[in-house]
Order: sequence, then structure tokens, then C-alpha cells
Amino acid sequence: MIKMRRGLLVVALILVSTAIVMIARSGEPKTPHALNTGIAYGDTLVWMSDERLGQALDDAADLGAGWVRADLSWDDIQNDGPDTYHWQLFDRVLDAAQKRGLRILPVLAYTPAWARVADCGEATCAPADPAAFARFADAAARRYAPRGLHVWEIWNEPNLGFWKPEPDPMAYARLFTATSSAIRAVDPATKLIMGGLVATGNGPGQVSPEEFLTIVLREAGDAVDAVGYHPYTYPHLAGDRTLFGTTWDRIGKIRDALDTAGHPTMPLWLTETGAPTGGPGAASDGSSGLNVTHVTEARQAAIAADLIPTAATTPLVDAVFWYSDRDLGTDTSTSENFFGLRRADGTPKPAYEALRSALHRATSF
Repeated sequence: MIKMRRGLLVVALILVSTAIVMIARSGEPKTPHALNTGIAYGDTLVWMSDERLGQALDDAADLGAGWVRADLSWDDIQNDGPDTYHWQLFDRVLDAAQKRGLRILPVLAYTPAWARVADCGEATCAPADPAAFARFADAAARRYAPRGLHVWEIWNEPNLGFWKPEPDPMAYARLFTATSSAIRAVDPATKLIMGGLVATGNGPGQVSPEEFLTIVLREAGDAVDAVGYHPYTYPHLAGDRTLFGTTWDRIGKIRDALDTAGHPTMPLWLTETGAPTGGPGAASDGSSGLNVTHVTEARQAAIAADLIPTAATTPLVDAVFWYSDRDLGTDTSTSENFFGLRRADGTPKPAYEALRSALHRATSF
């Protein structure tokens, strides 16, 4: 009998954990505030043909996004060594964006082979010397600040696998301090954003965003103007409340960490969020939150429609970027290929018009 009760309890807990409980958010203002909005493209734009680049940026303009988030990768620009710069890669992206009235948020990140820590073989490896990265940032600021780039994101997801061999908030704080000094010497009015943090726990290869943020602000808080965060909420909407919380609810904990660190009004830039529509297993329509690798196209559209109004009523959120414009491929062994508003063949998913409608409505905030 005891075993049966335990079994029933387990089943009940599983059923409860999959049910979305829609509870109105309390204690947060419902009057929307203005947002910076954009589309995040990762390290794709610099490798596109002129025609494909134009199509991608035409989408950002048509959607009503004011910004484009794109990697200004150290590994791309100085892949051949410390004395060679391939600025033409990013020049072309900047020219095309500015012709469309779009602002660029460059992500300074990723280490060329000659500058990596020992025995680390990927571009996501930490720089062996933060001063070398700062010299690259100085060169980038000298080239692009006169052309209107005054907001920079420093690295990407440094609390997870994008900082190898292991996330290290102290090392990241040293990198941020050195980079801040280099860029501000060129452009004192610049704004610097901490690389977008991932909602995760503490363990091998990962540090929770709250702990990572607390350490970085303790060591380099005066250099930080905003905190990047990546709240991928799928299969839930940003506006959903669940019994066990979502990555959007984590924003409250991040605000608590900011308050404890003495930066209670530091803005949050949500530099990536979105939902994949392909991958292993079955697609979720939002009714289940267990072992979800991807969602239906209809659910992606619902997530896109809900994102902007929810962000605009969430305190401290100053910016939100959807990732991404177009699927990377059709291989369903990984969900990474399917975050686009468009399919790999260029046809739009329902989320394209859903996000477009939400962004155009947001212009009245």
C-alpha cells in the first residue's frame, strides 16, 4: 500500500510539473515602457553573400526592429595573427545595416588560435592574456566608434560553455575591466553590456547567472553599464507563470542580485531569446514542459507575440533581441538549426508575422 501511494504521488508530481498555471504577475507595473528591440544573428552575417545579407537585414527593418546583434569576432578579424586585421568582413555588415537605418550591437568575443589558453582548441576558449583581447577592442573602437557604434556586448554566455575550458567569473571580470579601459579611452561615452548570461545552475561547466553576476559586479561593477541575459522560455511564454518558475521568472532573482551588489537600477538587455521549431523528438505545443527540445510553429508564434508586451512591462528590461532570422539548416538531430523566423528555404513561419505585429504595436509605447 505504501509503495502504491508513493507511485501515485510520483505520477501526480509529474502531472503537476507539466501543467502551466497561468497566474497574473503581481507587484510589477502593467504600463509598458519603451524598449530597444532587435534581431540577433550570431556569427552569420559576415559570411553571407551581398544578396543574402541584404535579405537578412531587410527582414530586421520590415519587422520593426531598431537593432541588429552580430558577432564582431576576434577569431574572424585576426585569425591570421596579431598583426593582420580583416575589417572588411564587418565593414560590409555595418554599411548594409546603416543604409537601412539599423543600429548594430557588436558582440566582442571568441579567441583566435594564437591567443588562446594552452591546450584549448576552440574559438570559445578564453584568451590567454586579457590585455590582448583589450588591444583588439581598442582597435575595434578606433575603427567603429567614429561610425556610430557606442554600445558593445562583451563576450557571449560566459557562464556556460562559451568560455572554455570552464566558466570563470573572476577571469571574465578581469577581461571586462581591461576591455572597458581600452574602449572608454577611445569613446568615453560608450556603454558596455555584460555578455548574455544563461539561466542555469552551478555545476561542472556552468555557473548560475546570479553567482556569476555577483562576482563580476564585485570585481568590475563600475565598468558595467548593463547586464545581458538570455531567457529562452520555451515551451512557455514569457508571460506564463508555472509552479516551478521559468527562465523569465529568473529575472527577479537577477534583480535581487543587482540590488545586493549595490546596482539596483542597472538595466537588463535580453540579447537573445526565441524558440526552435525542429529537433529530436516531438514538438511541444506548450501543454508539456518536460524534456522539450523544440516547439510547434504555432507555439513559436505565440511565444513571439507574447515576448514584446511582457518585456515592456518587466522592470529594468531595456532591450530584447529575438534569435534568429532564419533556420541554419534542416538536420533535425539538433534543435540549433531551427530558431529562425524563416525556414531554411527562406519561407516565413507564422512567428515572423507574430513578431512583426508585436514590434509595430510596440512603437506606440
